[in-house]
Amino acid sequence: MQGHAEPVHHEEMLINMGPQHPSTHGVLRLLLRLRGEVIESARFVIGYLHRCHEQLTEQNGWIRAMPLPDRLDYLSPITSEWAMALAAERLAQVEVPERAEWLRVLSSELYRIASHLVFVGTFAMDVGATTMFLYTFRERELLLDIFEKLSGQRMTCHYIRVGGVGWDLPSGLDAEIRRVLKTVESRLPEYDDVFTNNRVARARIEGVGTMSAERCRAFGASGPVARASGVDFDLRRDAPYGVYDKLDFDVVTGERGDCLDRLTCRTMEIRESIKLCRQALDGLPEGDIRTKLPARFKTPEGVAYGAVEGGRGECGYFAIGDGGEAPYRLKIRSGCFSNLHLIEKALAGWKLADVVAILGSIDIVLGDVDR
Repeated sequence: MQGHAEPVHHEEMLINMGPQHPSTHGVLRLLLRLRGEVIESARFVIGYLHRCHEQLTEQNGWIRAMPLPDRLDYLSPITSEWAMALAAERLAQVEVPERAEWLRVLSSELYRIASHLVFVGTFAMDVGATTMFLYTFRERELLLDIFEKLSGQRMTCHYIRVGGVGWDLPSGLDAEIRRVLKTVESRLPEYDDVFTNNRVARARIEGVGTMSAERCRAFGASGPVARASGVDFDLRRDAPYGVYDKLDFDVVTGERGDCLDRLTCRTMEIRESIKLCRQALDGLPEGDIRTKLPARFKTPEGVAYGAVEGGRGECGYFAIGDGGEAPYRLKIRSGCFSNLHLIEKALAGWKLADVVAILGSIDIVLGDVDR
């Protein structure tokens, strides 16, 4: 009879999402406890892609281990290269030529653009907008072509070295970089029309997976994830390295800390990186690109921390030197690892269909998480 219907009892269900699932953005395992379609609790499991980078560097030495950072955040390899070189240079008090510093900024910002393009494309595909993936990878190919001409490699480029960079700009690449930057910039409004301002897409991401600034600080989050929640912190401005203190750029922040803010922060950062690349090309001085190091490069006793602002947050290398060719101890501070810890509380209360949107908005690379 009406008014005397039996209450519906939902049984809990424990499911695994990943580690083989494409929408977990790599070999990440999410253990989800569901009541119906609503997530009651979530736990992530990592460790499927351990790179052993820290121990390999302690065994093989600074110079022989320099190609390894590319395998961590492989979508923005310059980040890890620069942080590792910075730690070694601070330990050994190596002075980097000014031209090399400008080239480091240029290469870093070019790869930040490429990295954010991957984020926009894959995040859009997570919520069903397949066309955006094709658009962003179209532009990313232009940037990878530049790195192939600069270093011989498209992704694991091994461009930054202790004391400078591996290669100077080839003849004519300056003009090509400017053309590519103009092309990417001209297509950003198209991204907004197709995806960001699409009402179906906004219904999937606006107000979803909110993270407060207090929570971001508590978990040590950094990069666009933290800035989207209103944490106004960027190492390029607040702890300058290279020649960032000579350049003009804005630190992009959000307010709500939802999936939409994390998307718009990154698209706006692409615009800022384009601005920085043009300044780096305009201000590029003449001179050497690398300091000559001893045949057996050694770091003295002491401690140093080299940190840079990567596409996914603060990437830092904490090193202890003991006078040898290798650090006595090396510890990597991964932005992805800290940011990923936000996921468990961020998923609680949302539906199963929101998992890929919230996880995708954090933009992790598992090679950088597991190290």
